[in-house]
Amino acid sequence: MYILIVGGGRVGYYLTKALLAEGHEVLIIEQNPAVCKTINDELGGICARGDGCEVTTLLDAGTSRADMFVAVTGEDQHNLVACQIAKHKFKVPKTFARLKNPKNETLFKKLGIDVTISSTNVIMEHITESLPTHPLTHLMDIPERNLEVVEVRIPVGSSSIGKAVKDLSLPAGSMLSLIIRKDQKPIIPLPTTILAAGDQVIAVTSAESEEALRSALRGK
Repeated sequence: MYILIVGGGRVGYYLTKALLAEGHEVLIIEQNPAVCKTINDELGGICARGDGCEVTTLLDAGTSRADMFVAVTGEDQHNLVACQIAKHKFKVPKTFARLKNPKNETLFKKLGIDVTISSTNVIMEHITESLPTHPLTHLMDIPERNLEVVEVRIPVGSSSIGKAVKDLSLPAGSMLSLIIRKDQKPIIPLPTTILAAGDQVIAVTSAESEEALRSALRGK
């Protein structure tokens, strides 16, 4: 695959090394000449100097044949503009944008960015996974369907304990896919399956229904 990466900082550098190791063709676009030279000296002529937000730079980089476009500069607005040009001007099928401010995630998705990566959110997910009372963990996004796969743990005292799946007030379009229960094999939930304290429920829902799903499973 041909993958274009805008931003030759630490994130772009180590991402490129990993992709090259997997056999992909990678080109970094970086404005800083010193950074560009360092990358080329170490990785061998795979960094082009230029502004990833400029059409001429992306044209010279062969963006129209790219399979993926990844913008990982330190500026959210630069990543957004670069990804929009790649997607709408050069028809790149998959765009990824780094976020420094998690509040920009909704805007980026509304403007057509396929995947957003926020280091803040990633760290928070790992922290909350380690807490016994963590309410909801994102496992995977399905952006083309505006869906996400999440995990919700049923806490002690939840009003959903002892209820059958069919009696839960699940939001429209949400589906329980799997229940992981301590010392048991994973359970594919049926309408008659009863929830228990400590159950880890894997569900598919939309971003808009996330709060309603959490309330339905965790109760008051």
